[in-house]
Amino acid sequence: MKLSEELAWRGFINQTTYADITVLDGDPISFYFGVDPSADSMTIGNLAAAMMVRHFIDHGHKAYLLVGGATGMIGDPDGKASERNLKTLEEISKNKAGIAAQYKQVFACKDFTLVDNYDWFKEINFLDFLRNVGKYVPMSQMLGRDFVQSRLGNEGAGISYAEFSYSLIQGYDFVHLFREHGVTLQLCGADQWGNSVTGVDLIRRLEGKNVDVYSTPLIINKSTGVKFGKSEGGAIWLDANKTSVYKFYQFWLNADDDGVIDYLKVFTLLNKDEIDQLDQQKQSNPGLRQAQKALAQAVTTLVHGADRTVSVEHVTDVLFGGADFSTLSSDELDSLSAEIPTAGPNKTVVEYLIELEIATSNGDARRLLTGNAITVNGQKVTEDRQITEPSLLKKGKNSFVLIR
Repeated sequence: MKLSEELAWRGFINQTTYADITVLDGDPISFYFGVDPSADSMTIGNLAAAMMVRHFIDHGHKAYLLVGGATGMIGDPDGKASERNLKTLEEISKNKAGIAAQYKQVFACKDFTLVDNYDWFKEINFLDFLRNVGKYVPMSQMLGRDFVQSRLGNEGAGISYAEFSYSLIQGYDFVHLFREHGVTLQLCGADQWGNSVTGVDLIRRLEGKNVDVYSTPLIINKSTGVKFGKSEGGAIWLDANKTSVYKFYQFWLNADDDGVIDYLKVFTLLNKDEIDQLDQQKQSNPGLRQAQKALAQAVTTLVHGADRTVSVEHVTDVLFGGADFSTLSSDELDSLSAEIPTAGPNKTVVEYLIELEIATSNGDARRLLTGNAITVNGQKVTEDRQITEPSLLKKGKNSFVLIR
């Protein structure tokens, strides 16, 4: 499949300066894609755009992956109702390292060049920048941006000169990469379109050359109509310290039926035949959730590696699939203890149910027992008894207690 066809089939078509994207099927193009270090991890929103980048690389185009050490010192104001709090240099350095490590994981074994815009901005004199770059940026263009208008309006919070200049700083990234590496294309998420076309205009004015931008659409949860990637606890991060591997895997496993095939196209490298087969299985027997299982396995493997994926699948199978609790390793028990209530041994089932607030009283706990609602290590328990060994106590389908 040609790149233009791949992008169309997977849903990676949004705004672009190209009149015809079949140009992407031709000779290799040097392009760049950037993430600001506003945190020490990317989210799955960033991952969606990164997966589009992956297809450009796989089809022979040359990638420059940018960590925004300079732009991160200001913070992108687009979409923000008020001024960001500035990051310290130590925070930015830590965040850059986190983003760079995730680039290397998502693009493992792929050819790309890692760049940091702080490396060129740290040498630029302010007056020289105003004279050689700022002189060529019309104020009408910058004032016309939606976020500027909203911040300057009667009910807006205002905007500092620093945040107002963010778009110009990012635009110069394109200029620098064009001059130094022959980069003629920027890839970005839909929310970065305005910042990205600033670079296109700058290169036209400074160099008399035409360059291009290609953006991917925001992914929308079809069931809720809101931006995909949010959970009750906030954003879904690629860093396991922010979103555990277990929660990451469960997020994908619980993907909505309406959108799961689209998510497979965007977030995995499964080919058309494989995804079409999963689509047929979903339609014929949605209860098996084969598409969700394939999605969870593929994305978790990409982000966290095969070993951790196998482990979290095993834990999930013990919790929900009837696998033997005794087969969990010590590391898997450690992971599980971070996700569900945990208690020490040598108490009765009724005591555990009350202590962990699964039951409201002794009578309530005993009714759960006699009503066949409680299992210990997969076996129904109808009478109270003491638990002295590591065990998994479960009420119904989704209430657990790990006893260690």
